[in-house]
Amino acid sequence: MTDTPVTETALTDTAPPGTGTLKTPPRAPAARSPKGVLLRRARELALVPALLLLLLLGALVNDSFLTERNLISVLGSSAALAMVVLAESLVLITGKFDLSLESVVGIAPALGALLVLPVAQAGFGTEWPAALALLSILATGAVLGAFNGVLVVKFKLNAFIVTLAMLIVLRGLLVGATEGKTLFGLPESFYTLATSTFIGIPMSVWVAAGAFGAAGLMLKYHRWGRALYAIGGNPEAARAAGIRVERVMLGVFVAAGVLAALGGLMQTGYVGAINANQGQNMIFTVFAAAVIGGISLDGGKGTMFGALTGVLLLGVVQNLLTLAQVPSFWIQAIYGGIILVALMIARVTTGRAQD
Repeated sequence: MTDTPVTETALTDTAPPGTGTLKTPPRAPAARSPKGVLLRRARELALVPALLLLLLLGALVNDSFLTERNLISVLGSSAALAMVVLAESLVLITGKFDLSLESVVGIAPALGALLVLPVAQAGFGTEWPAALALLSILATGAVLGAFNGVLVVKFKLNAFIVTLAMLIVLRGLLVGATEGKTLFGLPESFYTLATSTFIGIPMSVWVAAGAFGAAGLMLKYHRWGRALYAIGGNPEAARAAGIRVERVMLGVFVAAGVLAALGGLMQTGYVGAINANQGQNMIFTVFAAAVIGGISLDGGKGTMFGALTGVLLLGVVQNLLTLAQVPSFWIQAIYGGIILVALMIARVTTGRAQD
């Protein structure tokens, strides 16, 4: 699917801020060169042949690569990453960053676990019902996202520095709350998304696919989704068009926090426990997937289809390298190389220097 950004041109003939109605039909956007459109479409779909090539390469490297069991394993292991990439992509489209999402992946499910576990199992001893603890995980993500949003949107603080500080603070809180221990013996409901299946595919995969589908439709057809592109492209023009920029951006940070918390719950189910390092260094992979999927770091551009193909590409790359017995530390180096290549492709396809 293709999400068409709301451009400044389309916002020119609008009513005064707050009215939300058009005085005259918007002028048609300036004609785009066929070459420019072709390059943008090529970038959006570039990962599809790359994925097919990797699948072919994987079949040659290891006979078990294309088996149903291995492909489902790739999808299952990528579900948590997909949710965080979706969260980060929504923030990036508005022209902001949220580095703290990797720590939300750890602290949100850990808090839920500590609320439900007895003191003998390193919990708080409150022994909440499992359903209430699961709700607290999503609520934690929402609160942390709202806190980041208030600092960035209301207090006008730098998003990169604020969320970097929050990443460090939340990581420290996670280690302190768990005392560096791994939390076991959680209720079965904490593992359900990863362990239960539908037609042989984990529910976490279905949830991630549904989330991407809903986000893609929202960005393409709903006014709130179009507002994200408008804000990322030109916040002042969006505000002049009657878009409540601060409210929308705050909502994006809250949604990102909830999605990251849900991703953390998926990761908990996949691993079968929660440790003090859950989510650590995940943000690098998240940015790699988003950037190679065509999400612009400048804001206002990118599609959910592109972001999803970025997640699948990295999932296949990691599985392929694992089957080829490549040491894990080389995987991070390869991810870094992928980001650099993606940035160079973005420079060519957009024709603009990156700030």
